[in-house]
This record gives sequence, C-alpha cells and structure tokens, in this order.
Amino acid sequence: MTDLVKPHTLRRMRDLIERGLAPAEDRAALDAVAERYATAIPPTFLELIEKPDDPIGRQVIPTPAELLTAPHESIDPIGDDALSPVPGIVHRYADRALLKPLLVCPLYCRFCFRREHVGPDGGLLSDAQLDTALNWLRDHPAIREVILTGGDPLMLSPRRLGHIVRTLSAMPHVETIRIHSRVPVADPARMTPELLDAMETDRAMWLVLHANHAREMTDDARRALRAVQARAIPILSQSVLLRGVNDTPEALEALLRAFVTARIKPYYLHQLDPAPGTAHFHVPIAEGRALLADLRGRVTGLAWPTYVLDIPGGHGKVPLGPDYLDQDTEGLHVRDPNGRTHDLPL
Repeated sequence: MTDLVKPHTLRRMRDLIERGLAPAEDRAALDAVAERYATAIPPTFLELIEKPDDPIGRQVIPTPAELLTAPHESIDPIGDDALSPVPGIVHRYADRALLKPLLVCPLYCRFCFRREHVGPDGGLLSDAQLDTALNWLRDHPAIREVILTGGDPLMLSPRRLGHIVRTLSAMPHVETIRIHSRVPVADPARMTPELLDAMETDRAMWLVLHANHAREMTDDARRALRAVQARAIPILSQSVLLRGVNDTPEALEALLRAFVTARIKPYYLHQLDPAPGTAHFHVPIAEGRALLADLRGRVTGLAWPTYVLDIPGGHGKVPLGPDYLDQDTEGLHVRDPNGRTHDLPL
C-alpha cells in the first residue's frame, strides 16, 4: 500500500501547467512573472478552483498580463516606503501605525499592492529589527492602535506572535491591536489553539479577514473563524473590488452575506491599488459606486462595507460613496435606494 501524498502548496510554473491551471505555451512568460512575483496556491484554494479564470483562480494563478505595467502603476502605490521611519513600521495616521513583522503569506494574491516585497524567501524582521520597531512604538505615545500586517502576521510562530502581542499589550498607550490576515480562509489548519493563545491580550484585539469571494468561506474557514470568535475576538472583513471576481451585484452580495452569516462585519471594500501588472483587475470607481448603489436596500446594513480609495502616494483612505444627498439654492435633495428624489429642508 502506498502512502497518501499530502497536499502541498503549488509554487512552480511547471506544476501549474501540469495541473492544467496554465497553458504550456505561456511557460516562458510565466517564468518571467515568477522571477519578479511570488506564487503560492495552498491546497485549500486549489480545491476551490474550477477553472483557471474563475473567481478563485484569477486571484492566485499567475498570468502573462502581470508583465504589463500601466503608466499609472507604481511599485509603492500607497507610499508605505516613504512613511516607514524604521524597518517594519508604517506611520500614516497620527493615532495608529502598521507593524509588518514579516512579508510571508499563505498565498500570493496576483493583485497585491505589496507584491514587489512579499515572498517566501525572506521578509522576516530580525530580532534586532523587531526590537527597534517595538521600541519605536513604545516611544510614540500618540499611537493608540497597532495594526499587524505584512505579509500575513498569522504566518508567525505562536511564540513570536505571542511575544509581539504581549509587548504591545504592555505599552500603556496602545489600546487596540488589529491583525490583518488571509490565513483563516487560505490555510485554516494554521489556526491552532497555540496560535489563538498567542492572540490573548487585555487590550481590544480585532481580526480583520481578507476574503474576496463567497466560495472562500469554506466549512473549514468558518470553523477556524468561530474558534477566533470563541476567544471574544471580533472579526471584520476587508475585500478588494476585482474584475472577474466580485464585480457583479450577485457576487458582491453573496460575499457580504457570507460574511454576516459567519458573524463577520464587512468593514472595507477597497478600490484596487495600482501596483505593477494589476490593470486586468481594475474596476472603474464609477462602476464600483454603482455596484454598491445596486445593493442598497437589498442587503442588511450589517452587510454594508465602506468603499474606500487609498489615495496613491500615501495620502490616506477616503470613502467613495455612493452619495445620496444633493444641495442647490432650493434646498437639500435626497435619493432613496430606488432612485426617487425627495426634498428636505436646509
């Protein structure tokens, strides 16, 4: 009897082609993509792919289109590098900061705005660099919230994650710790009791889950998320508006409803950040606003995310609407979800 082969994360272009996830004639172009951007498709996502260009496959399977850089695209589209006072820290807003302890992910999204930096071969802060980053946070008492991001902070060992959480929790001015992660949907088996123990704190701990399509919310993912919630850690969601993934009212509604059903509050729907080679995912802002307007009144307010643009250059996030209020010399006018206009007093 032969041993069962344990599923593994696909990383090589040869393996993608052999599995029918990419055409053999694209091998040279895909090798060129692989030299620049990391690839990883974990077993959980691999099982969900029905065809390479479906909403799951599009997110993780490399394509020659990634070699095309549009004039407006940038290797640092939201100004992380310019706003990094020490390695691992991004400080964009007065009362909060990002801590990036590593640049490793369970999968590598083809639309990632940090795609020039993330990858399986590095990006882990050394002990000295981590101490420097934590000391920077300790020395800035205006910082009330620290967001662990990366990479994916839940790829850390429980020991290292626990050290970071305990150190932040000991800073009197840090009130909130937020972890941004794709792990619960990409590799739910990593959500072990030991990792959950590492998230224990007397501060306000929040998990922000990144998922973009309802099919990512598998039974295993829901169990992993329920284990987080059982620790009294509330969960928010963030998603990116992506062409061919969630750019229809039906797909977006299904995603938002899947979040709410799993006791997750939709938080942000991001306009795509213009990283190099991502133009094939772009949905115009006007189309995104129309999508949300189409859902207004169809889905509960619990499922309503804030549609945001991270202004290129590091100038911060702003909501994109849709808008329902107009004003002219005769007064205020408001549109209801059905498009009818109603007059209001000034």
